[in-house]
Amino acid sequence: MGKIYISEEDVRYQLSNLKQLTFEVTDACNLNCRYCTYGDWYDDYDRRENKKMSLSAATLLIDYLASLWESSQNMSALRNVYISFYGGEPLLNMSFIESVVEYLENKKFKNRSFTFNMTTNALALHRYMDYLAEHQFELLISLDGNETNNSYRVNKQGASAYHGIIKNVEALRKKYPDYFEQKVNFNAVLHNRNSIEEIYSFFKSQYNKIPIIGELNNMGIRADKVAAFREAYRNKHDSLRQSEHYEAIEQDMFIRSATVQSVTNFLHRYSGHVYHDYVDLLLGRREKLIPTGTCLPFGKKMFVSVNGKILPCERIGQHFALGSVTEKSGVELDLKAIADRYNACFAKIDKQCNKCHNYPACIQCVFNLHDLENNPVCHGFMNEQRFAAYKTRQMDFLRKNPGLYHRIMEEVIVE
Repeated sequence: MGKIYISEEDVRYQLSNLKQLTFEVTDACNLNCRYCTYGDWYDDYDRRENKKMSLSAATLLIDYLASLWESSQNMSALRNVYISFYGGEPLLNMSFIESVVEYLENKKFKNRSFTFNMTTNALALHRYMDYLAEHQFELLISLDGNETNNSYRVNKQGASAYHGIIKNVEALRKKYPDYFEQKVNFNAVLHNRNSIEEIYSFFKSQYNKIPIIGELNNMGIRADKVAAFREAYRNKHDSLRQSEHYEAIEQDMFIRSATVQSVTNFLHRYSGHVYHDYVDLLLGRREKLIPTGTCLPFGKKMFVSVNGKILPCERIGQHFALGSVTEKSGVELDLKAIADRYNACFAKIDKQCNKCHNYPACIQCVFNLHDLENNPVCHGFMNEQRFAAYKTRQMDFLRKNPGLYHRIMEEVIVE
């Protein structure tokens, strides 16, 4: 047996203290966005067949997790679990969502409370906004900015979805202003038809919101779509630096700024003043044992695909499924096999990691490395010179932005 980085008990512990359970409600969608992770630029997902998730499979999984939540490995008397609904477009299977909410509200949990959230394109929002507001769903609406910025988001006939989205967003804000203010935010994708400044300015002026901004997914791209991807791709750091009002935007975006996220990670790993528990505080911080920055399996969430595949999150290829849940077979999760699989992946990259000068602060997920099964190469690897330049950038930023440093230390909680 090779080196053991994580154990079966580590996996069980994470399941017993799961923070977020995400259901891919359906793989159907009423849009045909060119850059969608499940669109024709990518090939690392299951075929889209307009399926809807099985309610029976979902409740079987909830019952399985409930048995672990009641176990001795549960670390808190009361933990809130986020129940997330994802697609496709989740509002196309609203009956499933309503049934899951009802099941959880009726089931008696001694030590769990639940918060519901959803990512939606908002085209069907007018039909269900009453229910979402009543149950205080945290809503993340996908929109890339103004009409030009949003022009990759089109319907099946290729027509712009912008005006339909805006109409429903405005209707929600008018009918439920307090809910809109407290529970609704936006998710924008950065590409060659917008910029950080354009996205920020649109949402700030229209809704007084600071959106979550992500880059195009760079994994699982089809060989014949690489050129199209490269044409559309834009880097968040570069786009922010090119903004005319760079400093003001960065101050206002704060932790949603890519630069502040990088500095926060740097402080978290290298300041020497971050402790995970009393053992760290009294006996010193423990050495990082796991290569890369990969989360422990189910350490942040569990993602369940419409086909019943169980994954650690939705951001990795579905061929990396760790188990399954179906009406026929129930929940199939071999915790030892999951630990063994992670250990085998870590072993493939360990030699590179041990030579990397940024090993403690790595944010690279092993499942997003190219050619993981054979000869993975980490492009975030830092030799001594590269790490020195990285450290200088972080320290220069902190010297120039003492106010942001203070806010990071006072306001940011890293879990």
